Amino acid sequence: MSSVFDVQKTIREVLLKILDNHSLEQLNKIPDGFSNNIIWNIGHCVSSQQLLVYKLSGLPTMVSEEFINKYRKGTKPEGDVSQAEVDEIRILLSTTLEKTKNDFESGLFVDYHEYTTSMGFTLRHIQGALDFNNYHEGLHTGVVMALRKLV
Repeated sequence: MSSVFDVQKTIREVLLKILDNHSLEQLNKIPDGFSNNIIWNIGHCVSSQQLLVYKLSGLPTMVSEEFINKYRKGTKPEGDVSQAEVDEIRILLSTTLEKTKNDFESGLFVDYHEYTTSMGFTLRHIQGALDFNNYHEGLHTGVVMALRKLV
């Protein structure tokens, strides 16, 4: 399973570099033809990982319900995000990854509530959730890479 966490670490490092190399205005800009922005996509990665890995395992999330609801599937930015929230997301990219890895290695994930994603893929256990999460974060990283060329 270490490769799963290595892949997620690489994805998160790419997202951190994008955060570091774009202004608050650029992170918040929604280009024509898009319904969200760079920071929403990055927050969405954190929110979705918490839902797919922790919530569906019956465990408490590391982020608030408010955070999850702001960035969950089907939402869009309701206004500009502050620098403080960007800083929080930057920290969460690292802390949620490390805690998940530690929790997995310690055997914390015992139960999993089966869930069929909007892609039609059914998650039946934590390993599948972690694999799918990397696929999902990879998709959103691709969107972020496209958005950064338009801001």
